[in-house]
Amino acid sequence: MARAAKLKVFRTPIGFHDAYVAAPSQKAALEAWGSDHDLFARGVAERVEDPELTREPLANPGTVIRRLRGTTAEQIAALPKDPPRRARPADEAEKPARAPKAKPKPKPDRTPLREAEQAVADAEARHAEEQEALARREAELARERRALEKRQAAEQARLERLRDQERDRYDRAIRDWRG
Repeated sequence: MARAAKLKVFRTPIGFHDAYVAAPSQKAALEAWGSDHDLFARGVAERVEDPELTREPLANPGTVIRRLRGTTAEQIAALPKDPPRRARPADEAEKPARAPKAKPKPKPDRTPLREAEQAVADAEARHAEEQEALARREAELARERRALEKRQAAEQARLERLRDQERDRYDRAIRDWRG
């Protein structure tokens, strides 16, 4: 059978209280306190061996036991004698200099965006002009094509009539020759 781990008692301050826990290890104590930081490495938590202080935590292992650190009178006596003063305009000169406020980030420069938008608009206008020029050239070429086709059709018709006349003359000459 496995032996139960021997419990140790650990303490850390929490406000005006000390938090005690009986746990098998420092890691288990940190988990019981809900701490993500190693309070032992920072010197904020410690192991307790005083029998008077360990009695209640050992009776309730894993449970955080809070005990008031000192009496109310001791805690009040530990407070500073002079309460902090409120700042008044006359006290402004006595105040230590404050760190200067960080300058706000400057507003981003819109110039590159404006230039890019203008470049797009210029390109669109240039493209439209080029398209219109091309459309004019296409219309001119279409007129040239129609004129060419008309000329070619007229020439073709004239040459075909000439050919037909020559064929008829040849056919008559052949008939006359055959007799």
